[in-house]
Amino acid sequence: MSNTWYCQPLRKLEGYSLQHCQPLNSPQLWSYSNITNGNGCSILLSLESSTVTANHSASTVSLSPNESSLSHQDYPAGGLQINDEEDVSELKHKLKELETVMFGPDVDFLETYDDSVATRLASAEIDSWRQLMEVIPRGDLKQLLTACAKAVSNCDWLMAQWLMSELRQLVSVSGAPVQRLGAYMLEGLVALMSASGSSINKSLKLREPASFELLSYMHMLYEVCPYFKFGYMSANGAIAEAMKDENRVHIIDFQIGQGSQWIPLIQAFGGRPGGPPHIRITGVDDITSPYARGGGLNMVGRRLAKLAQAFKVPFTFHAVAVPACEVRAENLGIRAGEALAVNFAFMLHRMADESMSTENHRDRLLRMVKGLNPKVVTLVEHELNTNTAAFYPRFVEALDYYTAMFESINVTLKREHKERINVEQHCLARDVVNIIACEGAERVERHEPHGKWRSRFTMAGFSPNPLSSLVNATIKTLLQNYCDGYSLSERDGALFLGWLNRDLVAASAWK
Repeated sequence: MSNTWYCQPLRKLEGYSLQHCQPLNSPQLWSYSNITNGNGCSILLSLESSTVTANHSASTVSLSPNESSLSHQDYPAGGLQINDEEDVSELKHKLKELETVMFGPDVDFLETYDDSVATRLASAEIDSWRQLMEVIPRGDLKQLLTACAKAVSNCDWLMAQWLMSELRQLVSVSGAPVQRLGAYMLEGLVALMSASGSSINKSLKLREPASFELLSYMHMLYEVCPYFKFGYMSANGAIAEAMKDENRVHIIDFQIGQGSQWIPLIQAFGGRPGGPPHIRITGVDDITSPYARGGGLNMVGRRLAKLAQAFKVPFTFHAVAVPACEVRAENLGIRAGEALAVNFAFMLHRMADESMSTENHRDRLLRMVKGLNPKVVTLVEHELNTNTAAFYPRFVEALDYYTAMFESINVTLKREHKERINVEQHCLARDVVNIIACEGAERVERHEPHGKWRSRFTMAGFSPNPLSSLVNATIKTLLQNYCDGYSLSERDGALFLGWLNRDLVAASAWK
């Protein structure tokens, strides 16, 4: 039922076509690109200087180092006609001579080809089916999902369709964490098989929520899980530490969203001994992004200005309503006498890199920021690798990552919580489906692990600026408000927040 080929026994062996024989630089060697049999099996060869002729009443095949091509008279339809034992014996003898020249005297190619290769392939195929038949009754969703992704990766559509039909009976958006995640990953697989390019996003069944609904779901996720708070607090702590003696501070946020990250920082600056600095925030955001809803950038600026006024913090807001990949230095309003901080929170992974565009906006933006001479740059990103990975390893990585995230959500938002489905569907499921179903420019969720980000920042001219012990202590205090499943670790100059043994978010600072 799969696409695996098999090899027929010797009596049914069809004629071999030998193609593309060209001389190498040395006149004594031949480069033989391939031998292709009737089943489409290809074998790479290299021939030493020799002349071998295999004669048969129906065909003549000759090899000569003095000729640049191969003469081959076609066999009649159906290949070699073997009528008696003498013909079989003669054919075996001639093929053995040809085999000896091609592969050396110690390799029995035909025996290996017929018995070993075919047996191994058939055995592997049977084992694969046997394992699946054992997994399905157990309802092992993760193993079934990976098996289905493997079938899609191998273009084994019959197997993929069968596994999808089994998965539909096991997944549920109201079930256990792996069942809920499985429902969205299955949707991604279906979308991948049914559409391509820009039509993939149109084929998704996830309903686009209204602006106020999306904001409420995002706020709920912000409250029930520490991932976003961890990232924002780590970045704010690094900025506050770097700007503790500055009187004029300019913060550039390349995805400001609703500006909620800056509320606690403005409050902290308002209570600074000696008085608060003057703060200017430049908010960059694509006005078509779902994260920029709720009145636009001007509304965000007015909200932050009102907060700053309440805490007696001098404040101005500068809106840059363009996608981050289109931002140039002249858009940012850099002024002399201001200490500059730049914030990249959960946004750089959406920038096209060298694998997507010759412009390489991901590295270009980092080099541009370095040229602005910032005092501190903060980076917060998901800790997973989905950028240049091929489909199957990308699927496995996403399954492992989001399983941990869905399990952590389940601790706070129980299965019976009426808003949990909406939070997962509109805040997480879209990212999952995009990672699985989309390719090229349509796949915008292109995450990289911290090690890769460290390399990019280093190549752009930055050096690590380790987070202070005060930031570490603040994060540990934050985690006391959540269950014991969350973990905090520090390595390579970065802080990592995880669920059990899986790192999920990494935060770091650079200068």
